[in-house]
Amino acid sequence: MSEDAPVNIGAVEWPEVDSAYFAVRRMQIKLHRWAGEDLSRRFGDLFNLVYDPAFLVHAWERVSSNAGARTAGIDRVTVTYIESRVGITAFLDQLRNSLKSGEFQPVEVRQTMIPKGKSGKLRKLGIPTEAA
Repeated sequence: MSEDAPVNIGAVEWPEVDSAYFAVRRMQIKLHRWAGEDLSRRFGDLFNLVYDPAFLVHAWERVSSNAGARTAGIDRVTVTYIESRVGITAFLDQLRNSLKSGEFQPVEVRQTMIPKGKSGKLRKLGIPTEAA
């Protein structure tokens, strides 16, 4: 091993939003192509993509720009709270580490009933959490 080789100390290089989008899109295209070429193909190692830095950055961008981003989830945490108090990088680091280690436990979605048009009927609306 070369003495000039960088030491892996667990630090993650978080990609810029645009490069994360293109990395995710390239992988989606590959997976789509592979699945179409062989209908019996199984993808056994997709979990690595869940905690891939590009996928997490892209997911954060989608969640934080969503129209519901100002609404707190069941944990009462908003995107603004994470951005201002926790920090996006710290939040994504913690989320990535808990996903990789298997410690991540999804939190139950809060459900409420809302009116369905003018019919007087109700439908369920799920309100997810922001924090891990």
